[in-house]
Order: sequence, then C-alpha cells, then structure tokens
Amino acid sequence: MRQEHFTRKGFVFTLLVIPLVFANACSKGTSASNPDNSTNKKVVRISIGTQDQVINTATGGSIIREEKLLEKYLPKTGKYQNVDYKIEWSSYTSGPPITNKMLANQIDIGLMGDFPATINMTTFQQKGGDVRTKYIATLGYSPTGAGNAIVVPKDSTVKTLTDLKGKQVSVPFGSAAHGMLLKALKGAQIDPEKDLKLVSQSPEVGGSNLQTKQIDAHADFVPFGELFSFRGFAKKIFDGAETNIPTLHGVLVRSDFAKTHPEVVVAYLKALLDANKMFRAQPEAIAAKVEKWTGVEREVVYMFIGPSGLQKLDPTIRQVHLEALRNSVVTLKQLGKLDASITPETVLKQADETYLKQAMQEMGLKYNDVVATADSFTIAGKDAQTGEKIANAKMAAQVWLEGENKVMNFASIQNIMAALQKLKADGKTTSAIFVHDRHKGWKLFAENSFFVRQGNEVSAFLTQKDAQAFAKQANAQVATFQGLQQSYAQTAKPVVAASNR
Repeated sequence: MRQEHFTRKGFVFTLLVIPLVFANACSKGTSASNPDNSTNKKVVRISIGTQDQVINTATGGSIIREEKLLEKYLPKTGKYQNVDYKIEWSSYTSGPPITNKMLANQIDIGLMGDFPATINMTTFQQKGGDVRTKYIATLGYSPTGAGNAIVVPKDSTVKTLTDLKGKQVSVPFGSAAHGMLLKALKGAQIDPEKDLKLVSQSPEVGGSNLQTKQIDAHADFVPFGELFSFRGFAKKIFDGAETNIPTLHGVLVRSDFAKTHPEVVVAYLKALLDANKMFRAQPEAIAAKVEKWTGVEREVVYMFIGPSGLQKLDPTIRQVHLEALRNSVVTLKQLGKLDASITPETVLKQADETYLKQAMQEMGLKYNDVVATADSFTIAGKDAQTGEKIANAKMAAQVWLEGENKVMNFASIQNIMAALQKLKADGKTTSAIFVHDRHKGWKLFAENSFFVRQGNEVSAFLTQKDAQAFAKQANAQVATFQGLQQSYAQTAKPVVAASNR
C-alpha cells in the first residue's frame, strides 16, 4: 500500500472542506432558462451537483465533466437551435448541501446516496410546492452494502464492535453509513445511546480525527473506509457488506427542469451511459484520471468501480435499488429524520426510468443488454504468469505495480503468490494487491484480508469469522497476508510461464 500518499495528497482534505465549483459560466440563483439580451439567444442553465470524492458518482460527475461528454450529446436542433448552454458543475462532500441548492433552484441535477436521496425527495414533497425531484438513474451500487465501513486508528486495540463500548464513534448523521452503523451495533447488542458516544462528523473531519486519535472509530460511506486504510492511518473492523443491505448512489432531477428540458435530461443520461462504457473499456486509465480530478488514489477508484469491483456501474433502476430506498425510509424514520406519515411508497413512486430508456433508444442500446453488461464486468482474460484462462473471478487476484499503467491479472491467489516473489526479486514495488472474498466475490485489499490455504488452493475472506468457519471445514489454518507470504515462500513451487512450457 502507498502509505506516503496521505502526506503527498493531504491536500484532498482541504479541498473537501470547501465545495468545489467548476463552471463554464456562473449564474447563481438564475432560472433554468432565460434570454441573453446581447445575442438574442435563449440561455439554458444546466447546474449539476456532484460528490467528486465519492467514487460511486464518478461516471455521472467528474468523468462527464472532464471528458466533455454532456456537451457531446446536448441537443442543437429544433427548439435548441438558437440556444446557449450555461453548464455549471459544483462538488460537495455529502448530499444535504446538494438538496438545499436543488430546493433553492440553484442545482437542476444532483448526485447522492440512497439516504440523502430519500431526504431530498421527501423534502421536496413537503417544501417544493409544485416541484418534485425524480430518481432517474443509478450510478454505482452494491446489493449487499459493500463500501460502507467502520474504521479505527491503525494502532488501535479495537478489533470488534463489542470493543467500541464506552468509546466515541463518529459518522455523518443521516447517511447510508449511519444506517449501516446502527444496524451493525444492534446486531452486536450495543445500544448507541447508552453504550457509546455517537457524534456526527463528515469524512474529512472523521479522517483528521482518526489520525489525531480524537475519536475511537469512524463510520463512513464510499470510498472512505477503504481510502483511509489505503493511506495507512486506519484499519477496518466492520464492512457494510456484513449487513447484507443494498446501498446506492443515484441521479435526481428537479421535475420542473425535466418537464421544460426533457431532451437535456436525456442528453445527460446519454453522457452517463457513455462514461460507463468508457470506464469499462479503460478502467486503469480512467481511474488514473479520476485520481487527478478528485485526489482519490487510482487504486481505490479501481477497487470500487473496476472489474469485479465493490460497486456495479448500472444506470438502470432495478428492484435491488428500490429495496435500498425502502430501507433508507425505514431507518430514517427510526432516527426521527422523516415525518411519521412518510412511507416507502412515498419515495419509490419518484423513481422514473422514462428518460433513461429514451437515452438508450436514441443510442441504439437495449435495456437488457445494459443490465447484462453491468453484471458481466468482472475479471477475465488470461493469467499474467501462466497464460491459463481466468475461469472464476471470485478466486482471481490482481496486482498493480508502482509506475505501471495496467493491472496484472492472475487466475488464482497461489499464482499471484509465486509471481510476487519474482516481482520482488526484480525490484518491483506493488502499490496494491487485490483478492476477492471466496463466497461473495467482494474485492479486497490483500493486506487487510484473511486467507485459508488448502493444499494448492488459497481462498480469501473479508472477515476472520468466515475464514475460521471455512478453515474448520477444510482442516486448515487461517493466515494473514504476511503469514501467507511466509508460508508460500517455504513450500510453493515456482510457476512456469506459458511460453516456456
């Protein structure tokens, strides 16, 4: 892991404190469209609120913005023949500021997670007058909640949720991570009001306080659980995947903007479809670009939305996404963040795929093909060392070397262990090693995983508990990555390259 990155890229926390604003032109508080008296052209403002550091939003935010994909698809004929587009981009560290600006008609399209989206849609129902917000597309999502996490300082003695009793824990209140934390504590029979001190902190504050040990633990959403661990100052003690509750980030649009400019909404969704395609075609290259645009390391970007990543890039609105919203309604009501009259159906009725389906039709895409493409974005091809076909993505492993532009894929963990010895002998340095949970396929950093070696086969697991259960069945022992390396160095036979066979 590149622990020096936090020092080298510590500026990210400074950037996170103040909303980032990117605009072709600024017109705060202007209406969605108005005439430009100097040119007699109609001006259409398109204001988009993103969360750049939240990697789930990359294909709907930074990639569209920096690659000028929206400009590529904006309509220029018919009623848009004599139009000047004023595109405004602004980035925030969480969803609530986006909701506030959407309510003030300063943002037309907003990108946010399921909990903030639920608050957004219900807030408009209560305060938006005739205007509502619609959930029109999904960005990244996890069917199990992978991506949310609870972390503690790197040298903390806290290893389990039970160890948090009497401690101070922070989390962004009202976020998906908040819901995950409450469910996790309930499962561990910990009362958040009596057994620990729970405080609200944003990602940048929580990360800073972890480093200075002003808090004992921090719960957060994508990508901070993995990002803080990757930067070397935190370790994960609980993963959102353990709750088995879906989570997502999606696209919301003001209903008045969508009604007035449906063609522009369709153009944005075309850009989203294009960005998804672009990332799938060049995951390493685009991840490196996203690092430059957002300050989030390419390895972490790749971990979340790369092949076999923690989050799937699927723009459709499927049942799993509706379940994520349904859960957010239930949890937010328990927290007292929603009025008692709000029901899950109140939120679910705001889901609308009309614009997305129109975008697909105009691009010659079939709905089922888009879904299948998202589901099939897994590690494939041949083993970098042996040339054998990678048959099972769950058992595959990857390494990203410092200074290299491509990730090396391996069919198995045992193959990568042999390759690592050779790479080390050649003076190569690894920036990240990825493995996958044997049962669920979750992408994991090898250094933070648990392993079971059974003969020539090595399996990785997210949790020590799962590894221990598997090891008991296999009559084997659980090992850390360091222990696995030592064991393999003593017993493994060299892997023979395919060209030498």
